[in-house]
Amino acid sequence: MPVMTEGQHTGEFIVSEGNGSISRENVTVLNGRTLDAGAVLGQVTASGKYREIDPAATSGAEVAVAVLYDAVDASGGDAPGIIISRLAEVHGGEVVWPTGITDPQKQTAIDQLAAATIIVR
Repeated sequence: MPVMTEGQHTGEFIVSEGNGSISRENVTVLNGRTLDAGAVLGQVTASGKYREIDPAATSGAEVAVAVLYDAVDASGGDAPGIIISRLAEVHGGEVVWPTGITDPQKQTAIDQLAAATIIVR
């Protein structure tokens, strides 16, 4: 029998969020790759588009500002997405970090998310 691996589900990482849709925003995810639900995002200053956080960037994407609500395939071009941008608690073991991010960089991103009222528990 083949082994099946279940991926991250839409919103699975959310512990709590504000009533209605106050915690969510519709955004554009920058061309580049497929991102899983729960990916920690930065916002590129020049375009206003979102991408996976990159602590080495100087484009604005180095600052954690949101968490991706559902998976987005932006490998073939910019794509629409939904983010958790405020007034939420997220499960620290369920958010998705970029490969190679260090523990101090994670802590900085967690602090940045807290400034946006997204609390990592």
